[in-house]
Amino acid sequence: MAAEFQPPGPGRWQLDRSHFTGGTTPIMLWLLPASVEAAYREQWPVLGIPAETLSVAFVEGFMYTRLRPLILPDRPSVKAPPTVLLKLVSRLHPEFRRRTRAARRTLETSPAPAVIEQWRSSTRPRLVARNLSLQDIDLGSLDDQGLADHISEILTHLRSTFEEHFRLHGYDLGPIGLLLLAGGEWGLASTDLLTTLAGASPSTVEPREALSRIRAAVTAAGVQPTSLSEVAAASPEAAAELHAYLRQCGSVLYAGYDLDSPTLGEAPTVVLASILSDDTTGPDPDEADKAAAVLREQVPEADRARFDGLLADAREAMDLRDDNGPITAEWPSGLLRLSMLEAGRRLASSGRLRDPAHVFELDRYELPAVVAGAPEPGTDDLAARAANRAHQKTLDPPVTLGEAEAQPSLDALPEPLATTVSLVLTVIAELGMGELDGPPADRPPLTGTGIGTEPFVGVARVAENADEAFDRLEPGEILVTRTTSPAYNMVLTLVGGLVTAEGGPMSHAAVLSRELGIPAVVGVSDVMSSIADGDRIEVNPRAGRVRVVGGTGLAE
Repeated sequence: MAAEFQPPGPGRWQLDRSHFTGGTTPIMLWLLPASVEAAYREQWPVLGIPAETLSVAFVEGFMYTRLRPLILPDRPSVKAPPTVLLKLVSRLHPEFRRRTRAARRTLETSPAPAVIEQWRSSTRPRLVARNLSLQDIDLGSLDDQGLADHISEILTHLRSTFEEHFRLHGYDLGPIGLLLLAGGEWGLASTDLLTTLAGASPSTVEPREALSRIRAAVTAAGVQPTSLSEVAAASPEAAAELHAYLRQCGSVLYAGYDLDSPTLGEAPTVVLASILSDDTTGPDPDEADKAAAVLREQVPEADRARFDGLLADAREAMDLRDDNGPITAEWPSGLLRLSMLEAGRRLASSGRLRDPAHVFELDRYELPAVVAGAPEPGTDDLAARAANRAHQKTLDPPVTLGEAEAQPSLDALPEPLATTVSLVLTVIAELGMGELDGPPADRPPLTGTGIGTEPFVGVARVAENADEAFDRLEPGEILVTRTTSPAYNMVLTLVGGLVTAEGGPMSHAAVLSRELGIPAVVGVSDVMSSIADGDRIEVNPRAGRVRVVGGTGLAE
């Protein structure tokens, strides 16, 4: 079963394991490229970004991306065009002229506030209502054709919500990126600037507050529950709070983005542990304002009003940043997963599948057809697909594929376009969406971006994906995993510290850690091979370092 990591098209492709860590399911192999490319192809002309789209392709189950140029995207050159020629093209070509006007409008009057307000007032309520209506369907009451139709309905919904997810990123990441871009002009570190955004995301903190309400109701009832049914039986208040929490969170993929990642409702022991974990930690509520005041003094006096405006815009965008994902991606994906699990049980019981989990090997066309009775693909084919996908999860993919492409000089572009290009590159870098040729050779072992100030020592729970870790995680232990999703905020009350292999200062792991006051180091590229499960480790956010202080780990 030899792996062949061949470039999926012309140009240089960059590995991105920040969301999909390998062995991706067929439906996601379709959904991600289709949604990302369509969203940015429509949005970037509006925002004035001089690129066609962000191309996404999966190679041996791993996600690779390429920024697709506006001109001759399929004929990349290893040699940059002459600056004089690029200056002429970018000022005379009709599409470049349109993008320049759009970029100028975007930079002069941000479209983000109107989109954020629309999200709060109409888009979010509409999507929540749609998710709930699909969630309320009793899957067991559907016959096979009815289940197939329901799955098709979710697939259509999911394709729409995923595109909306990426469209919204232009309006949540954009204002944050502009703050970081300006900060670079003033000599301000991105990690310091992002500290000023802590506390600006109520949606990130809400699950912790919901768990706290359940805990308070259980405590008031004077019981020590050992199951969620005992939580519900503790009192009418506890039952109501638990029901409200699970209704909003139970169908959400909580430990990853792919369909083979569990929903929170499938992990009752994790939910119970999160309820019982008396987490009183959290960031200093004044920390963000204190950090902003310090940084403001470092900004030239003439630019301080600009700093204030950019900071206010970024804080407004911050809540959308992590409210977006669970509602547009992890919740509808969870609904599809639950429907697929029901289909898998039926198909396995009838002998149509060897294993119920093989339902995840079906693509978007095959899935509803097989549920409705189609004979192909056969059981042997699906078993072989499952084995291949399991093998892909064990591979070590190259960081880049294809020949390097020349990057045109930003100095040759009109100033508005140069700014929007810089914005995109800044956001990509701060998200930690892969480093062009891997981490720098001189980077010390077990280092990354620190979130927080105080070191934390605890037992490491290491797993390639978090649902494996949460099976063993005890309250106060340190979660060591490859990446996180926004939905981790539903269970991170359990952890005392967090370390991820992927991600940068703007990654979901970093945002969650800031909002929940969890000591973390993100983007520690060698952590999965250097820390052993059960090691006692120190997470030092201030130094951006992880250190083994006891156990059987390989790093000292």
